[in-house]
Amino acid sequence: MTRDRIAGLDVVLAGGEGDAVVVLLHGFGAPGEDLVPLQRVMRVPRETRFVFPAAPISLEMMPGLDSRAWWDIDMIRLQAAMERGDLRDLSTEEPEGLDEARAQVDALLGEIEKKFSPRALVLGGFSQGAMLSCDVALRTSRRIDALVVLSGTLLARDHWTPKMPALSGKPIFQSHGTHDPILPFALAEELEKTFVAAGADVEWIPFRGVHEIPGPVVDRLGVFLDRVLAKPT
Repeated sequence: MTRDRIAGLDVVLAGGEGDAVVVLLHGFGAPGEDLVPLQRVMRVPRETRFVFPAAPISLEMMPGLDSRAWWDIDMIRLQAAMERGDLRDLSTEEPEGLDEARAQVDALLGEIEKKFSPRALVLGGFSQGAMLSCDVALRTSRRIDALVVLSGTLLARDHWTPKMPALSGKPIFQSHGTHDPILPFALAEELEKTFVAAGADVEWIPFRGVHEIPGPVVDRLGVFLDRVLAKPT
């Protein structure tokens, strides 16, 4: 594992040094290295290179804790909605800061192309990182070979829906907990149906759980990545 700075973002590089690259974006409030352990337990080709960027916004939620975000969230509003048991429907929202976050990740992908010349490139993330990955995949002109959406949700429906044909035929791995109190399962189902309607090749993994990445999902994700990153024979 090494550290680098690429396109203005601090990143952890892990795994192998091959021409298959997986970029995973962490969620809101997590440290930059939050998803690094995934590459140690997934059965993927040994040479697979993983890139884990740290979001640029430091939240300073607790002293000594590295809490970061791709864009800020109204935590008071979120907490109140959770206490009321309200669905947190973000499908009509295009949050402030999304444009800047997308530009940063798009620039990161451009530098990865120059630095590693990937044969195959997968973009994905968890929660806020999953939403940002979807937004980038829909709006970028760069090649993304597969998408990973771990506990994400439909965002900015009016902007995303017209761009969904860009995902036609693209492998997408999507998982979500049926009892997720933060990003409701029903809206994840709607996102999955939107992907399918656009012609994407979706592997949909609902699980009995909350806002998390449980072991069985990690195992299935490893199988998915092994398949989409396999070298042509």
